[in-house]
Amino acid sequence: MSTTHEVFNQPGPLVDVNLFAGNQALQAALAFNAPSLDTAPLHALGERVGSAEMQTHARLANVCTPQLKSHDRFGHRIDQVEFHPSYHALMAAATGAGLHGTPYAPTEQASGHAHVKRAAGFMLFTELEPSILCPISMTYAVTPALQGNAAIYADWSAGLTSRCHDPVLKRWREKTGLTMGMGMTEKQGGSDVRANTTRAEPVGQDDWGQRYRVTGHKWFFSAPMCDAFLILAQTASGLSCLFLPRVLPDGSLNPLAIQRLKDKLGNKANASSEVEFAGTTAWLVGEEGRGVPQILAMGSMTRLDCALGTSGLMRQALSLALNHASQRQAFGKTLIEQPLMRNVLADLALESEAATALALRLARSFDRRDDAHEQFMSRLLTPVAKFWICKRGSHFAQEAMECLGGNGYVEEGGEGVLARIYREMPLNSIWEGAGNIMALDLLRALRKADAAEALAHELAPARGMHPALDHLAERLPLQVQDMATEIEARRLAQDVALAVQAALLAQTAPGAVFSAFCDSRLGGQWGHSFGSLGAGTDFDTIIERAMPRPAAGSG
Repeated sequence: MSTTHEVFNQPGPLVDVNLFAGNQALQAALAFNAPSLDTAPLHALGERVGSAEMQTHARLANVCTPQLKSHDRFGHRIDQVEFHPSYHALMAAATGAGLHGTPYAPTEQASGHAHVKRAAGFMLFTELEPSILCPISMTYAVTPALQGNAAIYADWSAGLTSRCHDPVLKRWREKTGLTMGMGMTEKQGGSDVRANTTRAEPVGQDDWGQRYRVTGHKWFFSAPMCDAFLILAQTASGLSCLFLPRVLPDGSLNPLAIQRLKDKLGNKANASSEVEFAGTTAWLVGEEGRGVPQILAMGSMTRLDCALGTSGLMRQALSLALNHASQRQAFGKTLIEQPLMRNVLADLALESEAATALALRLARSFDRRDDAHEQFMSRLLTPVAKFWICKRGSHFAQEAMECLGGNGYVEEGGEGVLARIYREMPLNSIWEGAGNIMALDLLRALRKADAAEALAHELAPARGMHPALDHLAERLPLQVQDMATEIEARRLAQDVALAVQAALLAQTAPGAVFSAFCDSRLGGQWGHSFGSLGAGTDFDTIIERAMPRPAAGSG
């Protein structure tokens, strides 16, 4: 066929770029929260996850989705899920970077920044591919909770902190690396786990303690090819936490019937399933009848990851929008030179940096468990960050997609990453407790200590730096002391999030970023959509700081 036209003015892809070196907001947050942290491993991870090779693996893992194999060719039940090789390449990279249980290894704990370091790596990997991080996140959350059964923890902890990915289903002692999942919700209850009907009957004792036979089901059972799970089941003493391995100590398969895989909006590379238990063996973790507190301890870790994950997705969506706008010509200029587009991009950059600052601040609190203030901030900021950052994600992704026009709406090529991000964004808001659950959890947190004093301490470094922040900081203690009624709890979560984000930006970001954030989010100089910053905003500084490729000679 003869040539009909020349293809031009199509921006090149954002590929083979170091995602850490170009992320000034992340670097600033790390310098603030972990000033002595060696960032060399994060530079190396940023290089790898920004590579063309890994981007291809991310695409293939989402296109070639997991397949359920309930039976082998002879009719024997096997209940296994097959994944594309690219899924395993991604899992090997994530475990190799220590994003799962590795922060609990003694060598990592000694650094004092294990959770902040892991949080930054988790955000970088999310920019590449978020859905495979489901089993990674669950392993991170489950590892400390497993200490409720000392014998099991002694046997499994080395595998859970190992940097090896071993996908073969076999006994724990024969594997080079282990992953774990969670099974909480059922058809009739959802987040109301006290409505669970799955039951567990004691059947004896062994080296792992009290053993049970489990009968029932789980409605959302993600990553069913993990080596073991913590589940909730009703015992004689009430809802209890149990350890349920896929392969029993004698090498036989534990009966766990995978009914089907969920057909989800996004999160395609990760298998989420519905399962049934019939005579399935499990062991008690913690005290019988105390399953909910045991699970809540894990929930704080996965909720941290929801905030981290959405922050990472925001950053990648922003980077793709900036990459496109800096190359695409329209009406005689590049898009990034057009005033309205500059407003949108700068506004997105503010949101992204504020999310990064809050998520890393929360991660810091997990490294300082012996500090009373940090312990309370962990309890307070977990529902706040999960609520606000994740709630902003979908709107953010839609606006970033619009920056690319029709190219952003297709599923093909580099632009297709934005479509994948858009489908992924609602998940972190829903998973591990949707918005109302987080708002209610905030109210519970406020009853635990002198929340007003703790918040005042957190905001103190930024007092006097912007009148809008001062006004909010003065009002918040009254809101907290009044313990906002349930119907106002979402507004309270929003206000706490914005105040803490502003205070953090005052300490980590240039004045242009801090001022624009306060003017828009706190001072009322903002509309109801991205791209409505005031004319006096320093757009040049904000946009230049957010560019995904480091300036020549930097990094």
